[in-house]
Amino acid sequence: MKQKILMVLGPTATGKTHFAVNLAAAVNGEIIGADSRQVYRGLDIGSGKDISEYTLPDGTQVPYHLIDVADANDEYTLADFLTDSDRSINEICVRNAVPVVAGGTALYLHGLLSAYKLHGGAPDPDGRAELRKLSTEELITMLRELDPENPIPAKEPENRIRLIRAIELARGGNPDLAKEPDLPEDREYLIFGVLRDRESVRQRIEQRLRDRIEKENMLEEAVRLHEQGVSYERLEFLGLEYRHMALYLQGKMTKEEMFETLLGKIRQFAKRQDSWFRKLERDGFPIYWMKPEELDRAVELAKTFLRGGDLPPVTFRLSDVNYGYCK
Repeated sequence: MKQKILMVLGPTATGKTHFAVNLAAAVNGEIIGADSRQVYRGLDIGSGKDISEYTLPDGTQVPYHLIDVADANDEYTLADFLTDSDRSINEICVRNAVPVVAGGTALYLHGLLSAYKLHGGAPDPDGRAELRKLSTEELITMLRELDPENPIPAKEPENRIRLIRAIELARGGNPDLAKEPDLPEDREYLIFGVLRDRESVRQRIEQRLRDRIEKENMLEEAVRLHEQGVSYERLEFLGLEYRHMALYLQGKMTKEEMFETLLGKIRQFAKRQDSWFRKLERDGFPIYWMKPEELDRAVELAKTFLRGGDLPPVTFRLSDVNYGYCK
């Protein structure tokens, strides 16, 4: 008997967590987080980790997994996610519950759906420490020797984090994706995408960012993480909100510059996520796109899928429309 798994994806600020939690509650499901930053303890406001969302208004608590499973100074890799999600799926199915994978880290989702085979291991902490001792010019020289075609030295010559990461990749110290993934025959996925038009997403991103800074004390979270031993370099590596908060706290940009730059970067990130979801469709993974208010429709499709019934064909494909779509 195949393991039947639900997946809820979508760009940032579309409300996919709320959608996934309510879907899970309707089908005896448990959430498996697929977010590369929500795995870290202490990265709460900046990562959009709102644990209260897993408790419904009637008091129902939806179990969740792969959230708060790593220290902020640890390296949590794609390989870790694939291993941990595999274990979580098996454990949930043993309990006769339904795994509901939810998140916006598209590489995690694609890796799970395609059953990536990984070779090698995570970056060596000692090797990374040695690289950090080198000057920026030495890093650039090393990368050019290892990978002459790499664009980072030309495009981002001062970005030490990306230079170090590129050297690790060039050395083969990071997992490589198999060209021909071995798709599991004992698993079957039903994928839902939470859809909002582009202008709505843009507005929600801006309002959410303002709320996090002005009402939810996101900057204080970054200060607390640094005081607890998370270096500014590490915060920058964690990306988006944490990177720009670290730059602000080091006096490298004003608060206004932080907000405006970060707002643009998050909007670009949402667009990149969108491109990944189009790739999923092109790779043969059908996605049933739903507006946030179409939860009842999603529940009915999920129940049909779980009992082995025939699903209707997908009638809307994100990859067939221009960005800025409106369903």
